[in-house]
Amino acid sequence: MKRMKSGGGWKAIAYTLRMAHRVGWLRLWRAMRSKNACKTCALGMGGQAGGMRNEAGHWPEVCKKSLQAMVADMQKGLQPEFFQRFSIAELSSLSPRELEWCGRLTKPLYAGPNDTHYRVLDWDEAFDGIALPLRDRPPDQNFFYASGRSSNEAGFLLQLFARLYGTNYVNNCSYYCHQASGVGLNRSLGTGTATVTLEDVETTDLFVLIGGNPASNHPRMMRSLMNVRRRGGHVVVVNPVKEIGLVNFSVPSDWRSLLFGSKIASFYIQPHIGGDIALLTGTAKVVLERNAIDEPFLREATEGFDAYRAQVLGTSWDEIERGSGVDRATIVKFAEMYLRAPSAVFGWTMGITHHEHGVANVRSIVNLALLRGMVGRPRAGLLPIRGHSNVQGIGSMGVAPALKQKILDNLEEYLHVKLPQRPGLDTMACMKAAERGEVRSALCLGGNLYGSNPDAAFARRALAKLERIAYLSTTLNTGHVRGRARETWILPVRARDEETQPTTQESMFNFVRYSDGGPSRFDGPRGEVEIIAALAGRALGEKSPVNWRELSSHCHLRQTIAQIVPGFEKLADLDRTRAEFHIGGRVFHTPRFATPSGKAQFAPHAIPQLAGSDRQLRLMTVRSEGQFNTVVYEEEDIYRGQDRRNVVLMNPLDIERLGLRVEQRVRISSVAGSMSGIVVRAFDIRAGNALMYFPEANALVPTTTDPDSQTPSFKCVLIEVEPEDAATGKESQAATGRIPMKMAR
Repeated sequence: MKRMKSGGGWKAIAYTLRMAHRVGWLRLWRAMRSKNACKTCALGMGGQAGGMRNEAGHWPEVCKKSLQAMVADMQKGLQPEFFQRFSIAELSSLSPRELEWCGRLTKPLYAGPNDTHYRVLDWDEAFDGIALPLRDRPPDQNFFYASGRSSNEAGFLLQLFARLYGTNYVNNCSYYCHQASGVGLNRSLGTGTATVTLEDVETTDLFVLIGGNPASNHPRMMRSLMNVRRRGGHVVVVNPVKEIGLVNFSVPSDWRSLLFGSKIASFYIQPHIGGDIALLTGTAKVVLERNAIDEPFLREATEGFDAYRAQVLGTSWDEIERGSGVDRATIVKFAEMYLRAPSAVFGWTMGITHHEHGVANVRSIVNLALLRGMVGRPRAGLLPIRGHSNVQGIGSMGVAPALKQKILDNLEEYLHVKLPQRPGLDTMACMKAAERGEVRSALCLGGNLYGSNPDAAFARRALAKLERIAYLSTTLNTGHVRGRARETWILPVRARDEETQPTTQESMFNFVRYSDGGPSRFDGPRGEVEIIAALAGRALGEKSPVNWRELSSHCHLRQTIAQIVPGFEKLADLDRTRAEFHIGGRVFHTPRFATPSGKAQFAPHAIPQLAGSDRQLRLMTVRSEGQFNTVVYEEEDIYRGQDRRNVVLMNPLDIERLGLRVEQRVRISSVAGSMSGIVVRAFDIRAGNALMYFPEANALVPTTTDPDSQTPSFKCVLIEVEPEDAATGKESQAATGRIPMKMAR
């Protein structure tokens, strides 16, 4: 498959036309124009500004990810006959893409311990089967999990259900993505979110993108980076892989960019996987050696600078070059670009957080920004680029093992209750407790908990130990067939633009959007809030201190949230004013921070010593251009020129050094497991490193986590690549995705 020379462009337009033909031009146009926040990344699109507008009001704002999510929600509904015809074993053999495109879930489903097929239930039967057993079970034998695609209202209600039930075993998907950002930023600045606005990004002089590929995963952000370059600013990309969309991108909604393309990266740096702290330390060393620091800012607005300076200056260039995989001249060039920039914004994604030292990575970025006073003023700051459309809002609503003290105090005062004080469990801790048999049931609001876990064998084993699990979903995914408990329920939910009541979401820029909802495409699915309220009412019964029927009103919920969650007071008037808003106290345009002292905190971090032999490579697992998180819409990855997903992308020097050849089938092993039938492909990646696709390569990712954030190390796994014995070289259908789609339909 030929690799593209630019991201976006005419191929994106052609894809849009194909999707419009698939579901109907007028239907898709109306859906995309509806006043609902985008269902994909957290950049912020839609809401009361109207469909295809970002939070700055620019139109048109749309991307393939939005179209893919929308078209998936516009599929035909699955009928009971489908589940009578196809067994769970047959569905288990389907690829993630094939399960996604089977159709929309429309009826509650159930499978017991001896069932070979899912069977359809009515709603009351499903509610009673899930909720009534909770009455007789100790609260800490259950956990509650949420993805980042749900609304603020649903997230708040889920954590309220868990706390009133009596447990803090409540968490969300951020523990498998950006939790290291939240922990690192909180320790450095007292906030866990972006310090900048969208306007800051588009008007900065230098944008440093570290460990991310927004061309595939956040395509609307490419317009912002294009605007930085057009204004005469620069974009530095730090990524072990040369991603074509970060080199050149053709923004389809801009005629100049569409016709001629837009250069994105002014400078592209390819460090080793896990080499970011070394690279950032070297950059800081240049800044310090040239005494190019902002002394008044450091003196008045920061603490811990002396210890940080001593650590950086005491690190040798030999250690920096060896740890980063980048030569001194390249690091100096990057530092000089930083020194010339009047303003700078640092953005990063999971290439920074998915490490055993993820929090240290984040704090090292903060350190470099603080050196020149690039936090706490306009057009400069820090931006964790979040993937899910409301993962930040889910965290703001308290879907976490520990509530912020102010939210806890407000809840107890507002409801006249005492909430559980026992420590909660993060996502990985809940999974390990399930494997040990200490947790017996789970309620999952959206997402694919099985598919998002490292070590797929562990994930399957842990979920199989549960007595009961309930999934709230729009379409089938691998968790429904490979992540089953003894008893499994699947409850069909409405998509965001099908909700009968308005909902709210929070963008990565701390901006709260108001989504109108819309007509349901099917009779069967119900709203997430309605489902959670029904389950909570049945589980807690008369002893509940709240009226769950009242809380199934989204307007009533927003009034409650406004009383409980600091920064969300404006929700109380939102149904009347429709005035979307920035959450107060998060954007820092003055050098006063939310730490106890009001000052930003430096944190020295030594360069990690990553083990490994000459026969091993460092593996990063990534999403493809035709994918959103665990959801695979297309098998092809057109930006990387890949026609399949069972591949390992390697530097040509490593292919030769290991005695391999392109298109050879290999066996890949790690401490977690092994995969066979993987095809070797050459790619522009730093020698000593390799790339494979998530979630398929989760079989190789161990369950070890960053001790500070409990985020798994999806982006730095030591692997060995060996030629596969001819006798074991058969391709599995699940790996290649060649099971005919007509079966799934």
